[in-house]
Amino acid sequence: MSDEANELSPRRRRLLFRAAHRGTKETDLLIGGFVSDRIEAFSEQELDDVEEILELPDVDLTDWLSGRRPVPADLQSPMMRRLLEASALPGAGVPAAVRKL
Repeated sequence: MSDEANELSPRRRRLLFRAAHRGTKETDLLIGGFVSDRIEAFSEQELDDVEEILELPDVDLTDWLSGRRPVPADLQSPMMRRLLEASALPGAGVPAAVRKL
């Protein structure tokens, strides 16, 4: 684990781990990358919002984040919209170390 990750609170470290270990590589990269890039700046409420998203089924998240299916209206939270926007950017899900090559 990097020095930055070691300095995070236990809650943030757990959330970062959960976001990057979803079950499918695509979702691991998309959600894990999104959370990794923002984990230090998230407020407690935003951490709650991310935790709610992580409770959703991986198969659905993969479809929504890839644009294969729309997110149901009842799940379209501000955090979900941020995640969708980040997932639509060129290079989304590509680890920073690889992007720099």
